[in-house]
Amino acid sequence: MTTNDKVVVSFKDVSLGYGKRVVLSDLNLEISQGDFLGIIGPNGSGKTTLLNCILGILKPIVGITKYPSSNIRFGYVIQRQFIDDIFPLTAKEIVSMGRYGLVGPFKRFSKNDWMHVEGAMEIAGISGIGAQSYHNLSGGQKQRVLIARAIASEANVLILDEPTNDMDIKGEAQIMELIKKIHAERNVTVVIVSHLLHNIINYVDTLAFIKDARLIIQPIKDAVSGGCLSDIFDCSVNVGQISGKKVIVYGDSNN
Repeated sequence: MTTNDKVVVSFKDVSLGYGKRVVLSDLNLEISQGDFLGIIGPNGSGKTTLLNCILGILKPIVGITKYPSSNIRFGYVIQRQFIDDIFPLTAKEIVSMGRYGLVGPFKRFSKNDWMHVEGAMEIAGISGIGAQSYHNLSGGQKQRVLIARAIASEANVLILDEPTNDMDIKGEAQIMELIKKIHAERNVTVVIVSHLLHNIINYVDTLAFIKDARLIIQPIKDAVSGGCLSDIFDCSVNVGQISGKKVIVYGDSNN
């Protein structure tokens, strides 16, 4: 999973949970600069719990997490359903929130800050909707706003939680192509959580599956070959190709 020797975060024998309830156990994971990691698991399996630990929000019950580099800046793209869009904020105002951690409280934005905000909006393809109310945007536009907010923070590690939830096929593909572009052009480490295997299998370099409270990590070339996916999902899972894209075909393990 390592594309170079600069480690962003490492887990050694980590267990995660809340109080006495263990959600994930025996985690051994290393994320390095330039990685593109997909984390797959059913709803409620602990995907967001794992993200919170990567971000340093949640401390392990047992085990050790390390952040060897002092030059790591996380950009967290939360599920857009969790953003309260009742308040009359514009798309540009939402994106500008990405600068708050750099500017500091109660300080005015400089010309450089606004340059980063506008640059992030251009990268995300939303330069033309900055003045529009976030509440009135489509799901895809809202997701681009949240990605732009993370870019505006000058993040070099992008953490995305279910970024294509409730989108149609076209919208899913457009958001994933945007994430792919950011990863390639800006050398940003990407960690993406999803319960939709078909949606990320064509983009990530490594897959981490949550099963029975544990993490199974496979390079993408190994994950799509042999019976790895079938073992993980307890059913027949085949990977084919259509027009150069991997496609997932599920079947009944009893057939």
